[in-house]
Amino acid sequence: MLQDLQRVLATYWQQFLYILPKLFIALLLLIVAVFVANRVSGLLGGRLRRRSTDPLLADFLASIGKWVMVGLGLMLALNILGFSGIVGSLVGAAGVSAFIVGFAFKDIAENFLAGVILAFNRPFHINDTVEIKGLIGHVEALNLRITLIRTFDGKHIYLPNSLVLKEPLINYTRDGNLRQEFLVTVDLGEQATPELATSVILNYLRTVADIQQTPRAPYVNLEKATATTADLRVYFWADSEDYRRGVLQLKSRLMQEVKQELLGAGLGVPSLTGV
Repeated sequence: MLQDLQRVLATYWQQFLYILPKLFIALLLLIVAVFVANRVSGLLGGRLRRRSTDPLLADFLASIGKWVMVGLGLMLALNILGFSGIVGSLVGAAGVSAFIVGFAFKDIAENFLAGVILAFNRPFHINDTVEIKGLIGHVEALNLRITLIRTFDGKHIYLPNSLVLKEPLINYTRDGNLRQEFLVTVDLGEQATPELATSVILNYLRTVADIQQTPRAPYVNLEKATATTADLRVYFWADSEDYRRGVLQLKSRLMQEVKQELLGAGLGVPSLTGV
């Protein structure tokens, strides 16, 4: 019985010596795969953080890349050791699992992929003012499933990433400047002409520091004139970094002050609208 045990142990030892080089190569390959995965994950994470203002999504994508590379290294190591059947089973199981999970969580997967696309090809940045399906507000966050927008009245709106990707999106602050307009109706008379009203408005607008003068100077168009009134549309460019204070409040102030300038010049202003 002792001889049988020695023979079995000798057989196992020979098999171990036979597989030892493969085991060493497989272990070395796995170590290299982990090292490369960590390095690539760090580089990928750094690039994503520079291109995206959402560190959560950048870290998540970097982590996915790391584990994909480690998984590939593990499969190669198993293949070197002769476990190709196990590798095939793992790949098949992964494919079936991915299909089942993808079908069961279609909306989640769709929002995740949309979030990835938005992270790389970002139509907005954090704190940009955007409009999506009639909803206007500041972008506060983009995560794996939703885009968070905070409206000017303090409401938080959670929009699925797939909707943000599919729907037309208006970014009011992307370029840093925005054209605004309002309509002024002035009374006409012997001395009160559209030319005089236009001159009064432009002379005032050229003195407002918050209005861009170059290369986009303010201008006024005559839209309609009757025997007693003239409709003048006033156009100006303003800094849109803060859409609410830099554009909307500025527009409101200009409308009031333009009216006072016209009244001071002896022109009646029966109507003033912001559209």
